Order: sequence, then structure tokens, then C-alpha cells
Amino acid sequence: MGRSFSSLGFMGMFGRSHDLKQLDAALRAVDLHPNVVPEAIKLTIVNLLKDHAIGKHPAPQAYAPAAEIVAYCMLGPAALAASNPPDLLDRTEARIERALEDGDSLDAQLILLTLHAKVCQPDVIARYGLETDGA
Repeated sequence: MGRSFSSLGFMGMFGRSHDLKQLDAALRAVDLHPNVVPEAIKLTIVNLLKDHAIGKHPAPQAYAPAAEIVAYCMLGPAALAASNPPDLLDRTEARIERALEDGDSLDAQLILLTLHAKVCQPDVIARYGLETDGA
């Protein structure tokens, strides 16, 4: 089954695709403004969600966990904790530790995406000893 394509829109004439709108909303919900996240990263996130979806499209509830991991990596733990429910930091850190042990989960791929895109906070990189082969 082929993957559906996401649309960024064009000069305000053609609208953003529904999946990118859902991701933007999920990013806002964890206090990471979508304009801070490069479009290429958002497209990759949506494509990863599609790759891990059971059907053709990710379930609506799949966007929030992806946004949480990306926000943690891009904002760092202090900023994520400051603007979100208290348990979100603990849950996200537990997911990151599991992802680093498993190595090929969606969460691991999202962490690797932020690392390769050079948008991962230095304190997150140091805390988990993250590195890329081509650093």
C-alpha cells in the first residue's frame, strides 16, 4: 500500500494537508511552536508516523507522543517540564530510555531525526550520550 503525500501548501493558495495540521496542533500542545520546527523535519515526522501506522494514515492519537519526544529533544527537559503537566517529563524520559535500548522504534527514529537535523539540545545529547556515526 502506498503512502499518501503531505502538502505544505503554496503561497497560501493550497492548504496544508490534514496530517501536517495535526502535527502542528500536537507541537503547540507541548509548547513547541510549529514555526520553530523546520518543515523538512515535520514532513519526516509525518512520514515516520505513516510508516508505523496500522492503516494508510496515522491514528489521530499518534501525533501527541511524537510531538512530546521531538519537543523534549528540541526544548530540553527543563523547558518541557516548565510548560507541561508534571508527569509528562517522567513519561517522556522513560520513553527515551526505552527507545535507546530498543534502537529501532518510532521514538528512536524521532530522536535520531532531531540529532541528525542538529536541532537536539546539547544537554539532551550529553545526558543520553547521543552521537551519530557521521557526527
